[in-house]
Amino acid sequence: MNKDSHCTLSPAPDPARCVAVVGAGRMGTALAVALAAAGTRVEGPLRRGAEPSPEAGVVLLCVADEQIDAAAAALPRGRPDTLVGHCSAATTLAPLAAAGHEAFSLHPLMTVTGGGASFAGATAAIAGATPRALAAAETIATSLGMRPVHVADADRAAYHAAASVASNFLVTIEGLAERLAASAGVGREPLVALVRASVENWASTGAAAALTGPVARGDERTVRRQRAAVAGCAPQDLALFDELTEATRRLAASRMAHA
Repeated sequence: MNKDSHCTLSPAPDPARCVAVVGAGRMGTALAVALAAAGTRVEGPLRRGAEPSPEAGVVLLCVADEQIDAAAAALPRGRPDTLVGHCSAATTLAPLAAAGHEAFSLHPLMTVTGGGASFAGATAAIAGATPRALAAAETIATSLGMRPVHVADADRAAYHAAASVASNFLVTIEGLAERLAASAGVGREPLVALVRASVENWASTGAAAALTGPVARGDERTVRRQRAAVAGCAPQDLALFDELTEATRRLAASRMAHA
């Protein structure tokens, strides 16, 4: 995409239809490409510090969380019709408001790889300091086929923690499964179908109903044998195993309480 391209100013521009994307990393590049493909007039992705043209009704900051303050402060002020948003999961609207901007946020709840991304079907957490800003965030999300959900500033950290547990921590746990399987001479591939079925069950029924295994059955003898095996072949992971076992007991107990 041409980094020097400019939006064309229409007589009555819709602020959500002419977007300057600041930040040429994975997210910024993917969003710029997807927005243009959806028919949105796009400027960028611009390098950090570049000044969007006055024609941009929306400036979308796709920069690292720790750079949002500086990027917002570097944007020109005195453009009352311009909305400024960021794509951070955990950051509130405060850094944008502190820089004097009418603020919104839009976080695609998905992973963007170096090969690009399709945003259709993903959820987008949105927020806005004004009804106009919130409407712009919703318009951008829906134009890309995403499902917008409003997440208030006070709930951003919890929302981001949920995303980290669902994605990052799941991979960490599967890494433990990989190491334990390898100690028994079993590769990763045989575990894949089990993981996929577990995720599909969770998606369909929720965690409590999807729970299976020795902890759910109350088979503490098997749990003790598993713990001894972990202690022997992956002692560095024993504390993690114990914490996961205890958390699984609590989940199983909650299911019994609501049976």
